[in-house]
Amino acid sequence: MQDNWIPVFTTDQAYNAEYAREILQSNGIEAVIMNQKDSSYHFGSILVMVNRENEEKAMEILKSANGGE
Repeated sequence: MQDNWIPVFTTDQAYNAEYAREILQSNGIEAVIMNQKDSSYHFGSILVMVNRENEEKAMEILKSANGGE
């Protein structure tokens, strides 16, 4: 992945990553999921990545979607 993509959300559950990606995309921010979880041993993380220029807006959207936490 190019250097201008950065993680804005990390989880170990695929459905949480998909939900975060859908929230961002519905707000006009392109987002992709990078699954770094080992398929055999089930450890690692799943990242939701956005373009660096959208980082601040993406973080605000995800924070408000999570009840401001």
